[in-house]
Amino acid sequence: MKRFFTAAFIATAASALPLSAFAACDNCGTVTNVKTVVKQGEASGAGAVIGGVAGGVLGHQVGSGRGNPAATIVGAGAGAYAGHQIEKKKNEKTVYVVEVKMENGATRTFNYSEQTAFRTGDKVKIIDKKLVRQ
Repeated sequence: MKRFFTAAFIATAASALPLSAFAACDNCGTVTNVKTVVKQGEASGAGAVIGGVAGGVLGHQVGSGRGNPAATIVGAGAGAYAGHQIEKKKNEKTVYVVEVKMENGATRTFNYSEQTAFRTGDKVKIIDKKLVRQ
C-alpha cells in the first residue's frame, strides 16, 4: 500500500523539528582546491662564504701573470653567488595546501608536509583541528 503525504502534512512535520535540525554544520565543508606550493628556502650566508672561498681559490689557480688577481675576484664572486643559490635550493620546502569552503560560508586552509589523498569535491569535517572525510 502506497502512502502519499500532502504538502500540509510535510510542512506540519517540518515545523515540529527544532531549528537546529536545519542549521549548517560549522565543522563541515567541501574541498575546493588542492595545490602544491614550493616555498623558497632562505640562505644564512654560509653558502655564499663557502662558495666565495672555493671560487676564489679556483680563480687564483686558473689566472696567470697579471690576470691572476682579476681571475681570483671573478671566481670569488661567481662562487659566492653559486653557493648562495645552492643553499637556498637545499632549504626549500614543498607544502600541500587543501582549501575548504565551509557550510557556514567561511574558507579554511590546511597545510600538509606530505601529499594528501584529499581531492576537489570531497565532503570533509574538521575533528580535533584535523581534516577528515565524511
